[in-house]
Amino acid sequence: MTSGTTRTHLVWDWNGTLLDDTHAVIQATNAAFAEVELAPITLEQYREMYTIPIPRFYERFLGRLPTEAEWERMDGVFHRYYTEQRAACGLTAGAEELLHEWQRAGRSQSLLSMYGHEQLVPVVREYGIEPRFVRVEGRTGPSGGSKALHMERHLAALAGAGGVDGFSPQDVVVIGDALDDAVAAAHVGARAVLYTGGSHSRSALEGAGVPVVDSLGEAVALAETFGA
Repeated sequence: MTSGTTRTHLVWDWNGTLLDDTHAVIQATNAAFAEVELAPITLEQYREMYTIPIPRFYERFLGRLPTEAEWERMDGVFHRYYTEQRAACGLTAGAEELLHEWQRAGRSQSLLSMYGHEQLVPVVREYGIEPRFVRVEGRTGPSGGSKALHMERHLAALAGAGGVDGFSPQDVVVIGDALDDAVAAAHVGARAVLYTGGSHSRSALEGAGVPVVDSLGEAVALAETFGA
């Protein structure tokens, strides 16, 4: 990375992007599916069918939206199993170094996730990367929603007391693994780069009309060119 060549602020996604937890998500999903007697799915099936909001994802297998009671059961089981499996997950290859180098070059970055805020913050601390971000923010409302409004609030906070000088959405690049990350970026007038190592197949990600990469290093390299 070359210091001083870009004003770009990176907004990183967490699950499936910085955290290599896709296999834990699959196991938790299959546990949730068992609650409504659905057959387990593979990683390939998950990546082809995954969508936001999550009840719509479940609908693709159930043939209907889950009832409120089913959703509450499935969501509770998912999070319980995910928490158990997450402990064995590590950061995505190269993530720690990329975060360090971006910060060392005097650039800003933040973390925005649909993972619950109270769970997210201690987990990020556990991996030792919290100091790399000017803001770490998880979901504070019910699970299963869209990231667009969450992104809007996040950028408003960054422009306020978030510690980012001269902040503008046009300087933001969102790096994530899901179509919802591209939608959220477009909602606020930011750019996006999507990573194939998480929740979607490459073919699904390419439908978003934004750059798609196979490594986080490629994502950061592209982000640098956006702000040059």
